[in-house]
Amino acid sequence: MPDTGRVRRVLLLLLPFALLAACTGQIGAGNPIGQAGNGPAVGQVFRVADREPAPSLSGTTLDGSPLDVAAMAGKVVVINFWASWCAPCLAEARNLNDVYAQTHADGVEFVGIDIKDDKTRARAFQRTKKVAYPSLFDEDGSLLLKFRGQAPQNPPTTLVIDRQGRVAARFPGGVMTAQLLAPVQVIAKETG
Repeated sequence: MPDTGRVRRVLLLLLPFALLAACTGQIGAGNPIGQAGNGPAVGQVFRVADREPAPSLSGTTLDGSPLDVAAMAGKVVVINFWASWCAPCLAEARNLNDVYAQTHADGVEFVGIDIKDDKTRARAFQRTKKVAYPSLFDEDGSLLLKFRGQAPQNPPTTLVIDRQGRVAARFPGGVMTAQLLAPVQVIAKETG
């Protein structure tokens, strides 16, 4: 019979690693972009025929303004799920701002979704990282749950929604500028 005290100690030692893996959401299959393991997240761009409709998203931003993503119909929308307590989210913020700056003139919008977070800390995150686009406040995670099956249920995750409102690409884990920029530009040039 195993020593239950020893088993508990081993499990407690492994817990931080499990939590870190949950925060980074390292998964990926099909059409990979990036690297697996300790590098950037593995991304996946979906063939047009394989794209599923994105759920509707609306709510209140961190600054208290209403936002309905349906008002962005006909544009490419990059959705980034993040939280101020998530270390990879801190690391990727500059990269997301870079891609936003380089693609906004091409009809690309960005929307952050701050999940399971403290609003004061989230606002400080946006101010410190100079986030140039709005973020919906998703304190209870209900907006993230709408993407169950389309996105990992932990931050960071970035989705690219095409002009027809379909999930065109998924990047679980922190993204690098070069990793996200090319797919967003290609999806922005699609005509149908």
